[in-house]
Amino acid sequence: MSALYPLKFKTIYKDKIWGGQKIKTYLHKDFGALPNCGETWEISGVKSDVSVVASGALEGESLADLLEQYKDELVGKKVYDHFGNIFPLLVKFIDANDDLSVQVHPDDKLAKERHNSFGKTEMWYIIEADKGSTLITGFNQEMTEQKYVDALNSGHIMDILNREEAVADDVFFLPAGRVHTIGKGLLIAEIQQTSDITYRIYDFDRVDDKGNKRELHTEEALAAIDYKHYSEYKTLYEPKENETVKLVTCPYFTTNVLDFDESTSKDYSALDSFVIHVCVEGGYTVKYNNEAYAVKMGECILLPKSIDKIELETTGGFKILESYIE
Repeated sequence: MSALYPLKFKTIYKDKIWGGQKIKTYLHKDFGALPNCGETWEISGVKSDVSVVASGALEGESLADLLEQYKDELVGKKVYDHFGNIFPLLVKFIDANDDLSVQVHPDDKLAKERHNSFGKTEMWYIIEADKGSTLITGFNQEMTEQKYVDALNSGHIMDILNREEAVADDVFFLPAGRVHTIGKGLLIAEIQQTSDITYRIYDFDRVDDKGNKRELHTEEALAAIDYKHYSEYKTLYEPKENETVKLVTCPYFTTNVLDFDESTSKDYSALDSFVIHVCVEGGYTVKYNNEAYAVKMGECILLPKSIDKIELETTGGFKILESYIE
């Protein structure tokens, strides 16, 4: 029997120029003395911010330590063979009290060449949205690099970007290379590759409390951008109660939503991967090996590969994002 069990980690809180209070008021997570909280990193293998186990026999151990010690028992053989001692996914909650910068992330090839890092493909699940909230993803017309540069240099960058209304339960998949920004009023769960590389294209001429503008990465972004125009940017899915509904499948992660008003069980034995649950509504208890692990809205739990079967017990129902690597 493996010493591994369902793992919860200490939240890493990040104040941001655009951050707000919803991490505290909506998700009920206490970010202490910070003036605001723009992001929480819930499960992270990024070297500057590696997650630490919050409870149980492995309390205080870092995710990196666990990977070195347990290897494929923790993440699955295929995942470990590919990623080694780097945990491949980063899970965040994001509270945009103001628009984030217009930005883009490099793909694996460019990120490896420039930063010796993974690229950054990600997805957003809208947890809560102020009325009229919008976000930007991709272009609203056929685009070329020259057309993009002309719009940027003439101050018309916003005119060529695709703006979408966003409401709770909307899903947006953002492959590396897609220009995007999260708009004011959105509370989001984000699943992404383990990478912290962002090329900032436009930041609305904002200044920080010292009067400084944030750095832009205009030149770096040019080779990273996917200039193709797509007919649909929102991920379309059919919500169903008490079923596992697939949202996103890509080489980096698969994410499903489970919207249940009753208890259920999961069998992950056919999966050669860890599984992450992100609770975005309600709460439940993971029953495993005669132990109970409570999970409530705003919390995440990592199920090591060595755990095949679990019970999910609930009284009031839950909505969770379930992510793994296929």
